[in-house]
Amino acid sequence: MGAQDGTFHLETVERVAEEIGKVCRLGVEMGIVIGGGNIIRGSELERFGLDRIQSDSMGMLATIINSILLGQVLLSQGIPSVLQSALPIETVAESITLSRTVAYLREGRVVLFAGGTGSPYFTTDTAAALRACEIGADALLKATKVDGVYDRDPVKHRDATFYSTLRYDDLLGQRLMVMDMAAVSMCRDRKIPIVVFNMKREDELVMMVQGKGNGTLIKE
Repeated sequence: MGAQDGTFHLETVERVAEEIGKVCRLGVEMGIVIGGGNIIRGSELERFGLDRIQSDSMGMLATIINSILLGQVLLSQGIPSVLQSALPIETVAESITLSRTVAYLREGRVVLFAGGTGSPYFTTDTAAALRACEIGADALLKATKVDGVYDRDPVKHRDATFYSTLRYDDLLGQRLMVMDMAAVSMCRDRKIPIVVFNMKREDELVMMVQGKGNGTLIKE
């Protein structure tokens, strides 16, 4: 959404795409999972009495819309990408097939993983952790609106403490809600480091990939 009201803020999408392109030119293979909260959040609909499974289905469809948009912007910038969906929607995107996914990554394409996990009751954080495990990722990067992990919400508490490094068990034990606990557990079990960083900072994605950023590193 960017800083303005509305479903999409194209200037923000274009900036993010440019940073993705810079990372690709470093020779880094990238898979991307996008949320759908700018369009709809299934968990919020449930609070109004709507069926959870149908609400989550709407949320997963929202991630497909966002992924299509990012894919088109990447294409306009000359960055090769492919859209794979956990929900079968063959007229729009191919279904996730890991052999194809690995081949696309090796070809230098950005793989956009849409549709969450394809099942209700799971967040896109969990979807990202699942895809990271499936492709044997070196790291899972979690893009947020703050600089990393704090002991409490830094937007509401100006004296919040910032953590530059954490262990998986610290995150789980203290219930620091920067991402879904199931996602953290999956990464811990497969020893995939998690990096939480501020996507609002220009070129921060590139810096994090190079190990020079200001985010939080979560590992064993």
